[in-house]
Amino acid sequence: MTLDIQWALLLPALLPVAAMVLVLLVDAVAPRTRLAAPVLGALGLLGGAVAAVPGLVATEPRLTLCTPAPDGRCMWDGSPLASTLQLGALLATLAVLALVSVRRVGVVEVVLLLASVSGAAAVVAARDLGTWLVTLELATLPVIALVAWRERRAAAHGALTLLTTSLVSFGLLVLGTALWVTATGDPTLTGSSLAAAWEVSEQRTLAGLATVVLLAGLAFKLSAVPFHAWTPTTLTSGPLPVSALLASASKLAAVGALVVVLAPYESVLGGRPGPHVVVAALVVLVVASMLVGTVMALRQTEVVRLLAWSTVAQAGWILLPLTALTVAGRQAAAAYAVVYAVASLVAFAAVRAVHGWRVEDGRNLTAYRGLLRRDPVAGGTLALALLVLAGLPPGVIGLVAKVVALRPAVSAGLWPVAVVAVVAAVLGIAVYVRWFAVLFGEPETGAPARPRRRRASVAVAVVGAAVLVVTSVLPQLLVGLVS
Repeated sequence: MTLDIQWALLLPALLPVAAMVLVLLVDAVAPRTRLAAPVLGALGLLGGAVAAVPGLVATEPRLTLCTPAPDGRCMWDGSPLASTLQLGALLATLAVLALVSVRRVGVVEVVLLLASVSGAAAVVAARDLGTWLVTLELATLPVIALVAWRERRAAAHGALTLLTTSLVSFGLLVLGTALWVTATGDPTLTGSSLAAAWEVSEQRTLAGLATVVLLAGLAFKLSAVPFHAWTPTTLTSGPLPVSALLASASKLAAVGALVVVLAPYESVLGGRPGPHVVVAALVVLVVASMLVGTVMALRQTEVVRLLAWSTVAQAGWILLPLTALTVAGRQAAAAYAVVYAVASLVAFAAVRAVHGWRVEDGRNLTAYRGLLRRDPVAGGTLALALLVLAGLPPGVIGLVAKVVALRPAVSAGLWPVAVVAVVAAVLGIAVYVRWFAVLFGEPETGAPARPRRRRASVAVAVVGAAVLVVTSVLPQLLVGLVS
């Protein structure tokens, strides 16, 4: 069997791997070169991001790793949707690399980051179950090591929690892929194989069960309720840059993997989901994640734990448009995930800049009282991120993203889910406005006029905030992604 390979489509995943090999080679030859690893890692990430850009404007199918006709299958799809998620994951990982202190970043950290992002860039484009499953775990396992690397005992506990969760998730994913192959007789996630199985009642039931099991496995990665228990523990115990990675690049990888699983249903159901087991499973995940995540976030005073529960709630919004099982729904989910990833990165970067300014206050909301007066740059970027997550002006792009996420569900007739989403959005405003109000408060007596900055963290926050401002002024950039 021969494969038709277009190497340019594989570059977003291959260039980080090439950078990883170079980092290891340079470390073997000149181990004392401190800046070689982060510089080579940054170049690999930038190269992968540049390689993903042509896919954003592609009008023709971009397929590779194709087997010969007449029964040929293409195992890699470089569509605009996949390229968008690849670009988002690569740039988010580059931002995380910038958040790590130069004194602490080393070969191990850079190699783990590059390995994780190569898996993230590959899983969103993979269409065969073998590559899809392996690259999904490649996007996850290095992050587990990053959580515990060079950190305190609490981080080891968080890493162990994430490892245990990942093992359960992997077991469900393996079971789901086995059921899919049994139902369709095809090791690829394509609409044609599902359509053939849909004609037989027993195979249709088995295919639905396979998809539900795969959804359960991916719900762990997305932090969707009831598969979310690892999220508050891991995000609060590990290093802040790794928490930012889990809330951004890792979520984009999970969204891409989920989009690949649900894509075949468009050709079978034709955009009319109806009372189907896959839709029912998605609805349960959406409602539970939105309500539980929002209510629990309202109870938090520790800022990273608040962001962790916010991640749970935002997972419901990412899943909401997918309930329509349409192309527009998948595009809307990707667009919302990108907006959420940027806003989360800005928030974590601002927290990274603030953390340590007043050690006795830890990471509680009280440490941020009057931050806008003490440091308008860090406080302003954090305020914008919170407004985007809440969907309030001037963070208009957050509101646009929520409307875009609601539209596919409403078009599919899923009005009860849309009503729950609106209620959750209203409750969510209180989550972020509570923190936002603290930023405007009077600084406590003895608070430093301008706390010590971490330049890289502030730079990441400013760049991310600039992206949010541009898309808020020109929301058609987001709408164009889902049209």
